[in-house]
Amino acid sequence: MLLFTPGPTPVPQNVRNAMSDETMHHRTPEFEAIFEKTRKHLFNLFGSDEVVMLASSGTGAMEAAVVNLCHNTLLNVNSGKFGERFGKIAIAHGLKNVEIKNEWDTPVSVGEVVEAVKNNPDIDAIAVQISESAGGLRHPVEAIAKAVKEINPNIMIIADGITAVGVEKIDITNIDCLIAGSQKALMLPPGLAILGLSNAAIEKIGKGRGYYFNLATEIKSQRKNTTAWTAATTLTIGLLEILETIEKNGGLDKLYEETATRANAVISALQAIGLHIYPKTPALSMTTIDDENASQIRKILKTYFGVNVAGGQDHLDGKIFRINQMGLIAPYEISWVVNSVELALAKLGRRDYDGTANKVFNENYFKLAGK
Repeated sequence: MLLFTPGPTPVPQNVRNAMSDETMHHRTPEFEAIFEKTRKHLFNLFGSDEVVMLASSGTGAMEAAVVNLCHNTLLNVNSGKFGERFGKIAIAHGLKNVEIKNEWDTPVSVGEVVEAVKNNPDIDAIAVQISESAGGLRHPVEAIAKAVKEINPNIMIIADGITAVGVEKIDITNIDCLIAGSQKALMLPPGLAILGLSNAAIEKIGKGRGYYFNLATEIKSQRKNTTAWTAATTLTIGLLEILETIEKNGGLDKLYEETATRANAVISALQAIGLHIYPKTPALSMTTIDDENASQIRKILKTYFGVNVAGGQDHLDGKIFRINQMGLIAPYEISWVVNSVELALAKLGRRDYDGTANKVFNENYFKLAGK
């Protein structure tokens, strides 16, 4: 079965091998050496002033960011399930919450955020997805962060990059907290979250808040190449392996270039066979198709062609399907996926199969890749 959901993504064989070795105790010089190497790679990946690893899902990192960086009012951008989650976290912790809500295919505008900030002077943190994976859209986070900092440089910008880190180069100039999760572009099993923090964020954190998700406690420990609580040892070993693999394969710039090439080729191929791209501003991490036969297409892909793609949630359940484009993906695998989608349409009697999807994908992929 080809796993093409936008998280979890497939774990490469060499990473599985690295994680299958004997279990290592986390309070040992051996693990500290691995932790130190991993941190160095993460500083390169994030470009931030500090990095913190947490033994949690991405939602844990979202909660840690809100608890430690918002002390009064959180502005969250809700264009999907995960943007909505930030607001729920704030409310759960007794913080005030202002929400900008749009349809799941619609990115927030810089103007909407600026207006909300000007109308709500108590806002001290803004939380927004870079790639909102519920609908596969890309928010203009960098432009938002720049505009907000010009109004009030003390407002913390929390950017959920769980389906963006490792997908594209992110300008963190005005971002105070960038979040990543292990099971997306980092090609690991779920269970490890990472935050990249600015010096301004570290100052705002101060002594930290909460207990397990107290970022001050973790920063103090991780600067000594250990963790405050039990480390996710196996996942950290896997993370080091995948980051070293990316470096050996040509580095981050090559990974970003290949991901963008893949994404653009997939969009071209699926549009060529009459499918509609759901979000107004598609993210590079996935292609999302809205279609009346979305559930049937997913079932055919899985049953006949061994391809597992994701569906939609809530009001989009049964109305969209999402194809992953993150990570180290062989061209022949993604080519198989787009060809299978065309074959699924033929099985539904929607169009005669003539290989258009594969032809357009290959033309665009190799043209964009310069091959």
